[in-house]
Amino acid sequence: MRRFRHFTGNESASSEINISPLIDVVFILLIFFIVTTVFIEETGVDVNKPRAASAQDLEKNSILIAVTANGQVYQGGRSIGIDGVRSVVAAMLESDGTIPVIIQGDTQTDHGTIVKVIDAAKLAGAKTVNLATSK
Repeated sequence: MRRFRHFTGNESASSEINISPLIDVVFILLIFFIVTTVFIEETGVDVNKPRAASAQDLEKNSILIAVTANGQVYQGGRSIGIDGVRSVVAAMLESDGTIPVIIQGDTQTDHGTIVKVIDAAKLAGAKTVNLATSK
C-alpha cells in the first residue's frame, strides 16, 4: 500500500488557473446591471407620509415632489417653492408627457399647500397627479 505520493522534478503539469471565463462573466453581469438599472430622482427631503390602507405601488418612472411640514416644496433635492412646480413639471414632461406626478406631502402640511401644488402640476400639463402614502 502506497500512502505518500512521490514527486519527481520532471512533472510539467501547469497549475495556473484560467481566469478568462471569469472576466467574461463579470463583464456580462456589469452590462446586465447597467442596462436594467432604473435611476429614480428622489425628492431630497424626508417626509412623514400619511398612512393609507388602500395604498398602491406606482411605476418607478415618475416626477416626485415633496412638501415638508412647514410648506416648503422640494424636487430633486432643491427647494423650488409652489411657484416653481409648474415650470419644473413642464420641463420634465417635455421628454415624456405621460409621466405621472407624485406628491409626497407631510402629515403636518397645510391642505391648502398640497392643493396649490396639485393645481400647479395640472396646469403644467400633468395628466395624472398622485399623492404618496405609506402602507
